[in-house]
Amino acid sequence: MTEDMMSFYTGDQPGQVPGLLPQPYYWWEAGALMGSLIDYWYYTGDTRWNNVTSEGLLFQAGPNNDYMPPNQTVTEGNDDQGFWGMAVMTAAEYNFDNPPPNKPQWLSLAQAVFNTQAARWDTQDCGGGLRWQIFTFNNGYDYKNSISQACFFNIAARLARYTGNQSYAEWADRTWDWMVAANLLDREYYYVYDGTHTSNCSGITPYQWTYNAGAFLLGAAAMYNYTTGAVQQIWRDRVDGLLNGTMVFFTGENKNIMTEVACEPVDLCDLDQQSFKAYLSRWMAATTKWAPWTFNRIKPLLESSATAAASTCVGGPNGRLCGLKWTVPGKWDGSQGVGQQMAAMEVVLGNLIKEVSSPVTNDAGGTSIGNPGAGGSDVGRTDPFHRSDPWTPVSTSGKAGAWILTILAILGLVTGCIFVLLDETSRTSPKEQFSELRAVVITAGGSRSSLRSCIKLRKENGVLGKDETAVKENGVGSSDSDRTLQGGSTKSEIIIAARPFTNDDIPIIKVPSPRDRKPSRRPPRPRSIQSDSYLDSYWKGEGTTTGGAAVREHEEGSKP
Repeated sequence: MTEDMMSFYTGDQPGQVPGLLPQPYYWWEAGALMGSLIDYWYYTGDTRWNNVTSEGLLFQAGPNNDYMPPNQTVTEGNDDQGFWGMAVMTAAEYNFDNPPPNKPQWLSLAQAVFNTQAARWDTQDCGGGLRWQIFTFNNGYDYKNSISQACFFNIAARLARYTGNQSYAEWADRTWDWMVAANLLDREYYYVYDGTHTSNCSGITPYQWTYNAGAFLLGAAAMYNYTTGAVQQIWRDRVDGLLNGTMVFFTGENKNIMTEVACEPVDLCDLDQQSFKAYLSRWMAATTKWAPWTFNRIKPLLESSATAAASTCVGGPNGRLCGLKWTVPGKWDGSQGVGQQMAAMEVVLGNLIKEVSSPVTNDAGGTSIGNPGAGGSDVGRTDPFHRSDPWTPVSTSGKAGAWILTILAILGLVTGCIFVLLDETSRTSPKEQFSELRAVVITAGGSRSSLRSCIKLRKENGVLGKDETAVKENGVGSSDSDRTLQGGSTKSEIIIAARPFTNDDIPIIKVPSPRDRKPSRRPPRPRSIQSDSYLDSYWKGEGTTTGGAAVREHEEGSKP
């Protein structure tokens, strides 16, 4: 499964960008892929993909080491950044191979993501929460979606547990409280809904997605593991509530097969949504380490889902690619991609959770070095290309080198122009060709007065005879040259006398008429907010469906 998943990855190939998936996959899913490779190593001990993972995680960190690389920031959302932050948080917790000392460390990268997102907490609209998009000019800036809150909550809770810093726990509390107050997290059933628009904070988009529930579940388990006493009991109740809420995602005859209920039953899962089950599988398994009493509930669900998922891996050219639908055992549904492979791999690996060690902390085996002040000083609201460290001043030798390179570039450009303009097949010398070119430039400019001045000068110098002055009457006028150069004349060429001549011997230069050309420019791929569409009803708890799942229809270029 892992090998087939990595067959879609091109970041380790010559000429490709480390850490990126090819089109049409978005940047955030590459971060999720890096997290799945860390899981693969954690469960199996196989180091085959470790170098690829480290390379991708470090290459995409950006100049401020906060996962806002300049080639992604103009379309980057808080949830996108959050998936990379959760991947490096996992690397720190699992003691994944640390980067070289001169590179940013896993823990400091996670702290940088947290710091930039905490600074974006917005109380102006809906009383709090993170907006979906980071930049005001992006579609979706007016939407506060649950996955952005879930990623932030998840990272904050895990940082609190790893570092012991209460400030992170306070942010986790704040995020949970806002989700409940905004009615995005159901107080009774613990369902997590998709989001709300800032123009109408009471209007909830009611779709439920597996990754929203999973991210909050693991974060709540981390908070339970971090806290003590009465507060710990509160978080235990929340873990149980969220686990109850996830049962809406298990269908089939025995209601034990994981299903993306908002799109899968009606075959409307887009490219992003095809990977969502991977994250619920990942986080349900990890929850059992921090909330051990959940193991007996979670393990049977993972086992039955893994068996079903593996039975679908009989498709594609190699006869082993996995499908999206696991509710029809032994049948491949015809879909394939990174998401399908990642989901099947994660749910299978999750069944090994009891065989692996518990995540570490700073005080218990952790080796990753942190930096509480990490992250760019500009949090991304205004300047997508801001650097936290100023550019180094240019030295005198650097300026001299720049002048030399500039002169060489100009000389190269001039030489190239000369080479293009000279006619190697002509019998005239280069000097004569340049004289002819000068006459062409003067005449083709469209000025009859310039041509008359040229003729007058030549006549005064005895170059032009009386019989030859007729060229003044038959010369190329302004309107003629303009129409010809614009492709509007029926003439196919302009004939211009260019040196001392007689009527019987007129050397000419032929200037072909320019052809109309249309620019070949591909417009940038639009990134638009997801358009909402509703079915008659949506899943509302175990055994309470009323004819289908709520469905999100993404426009092309949309994202979770």
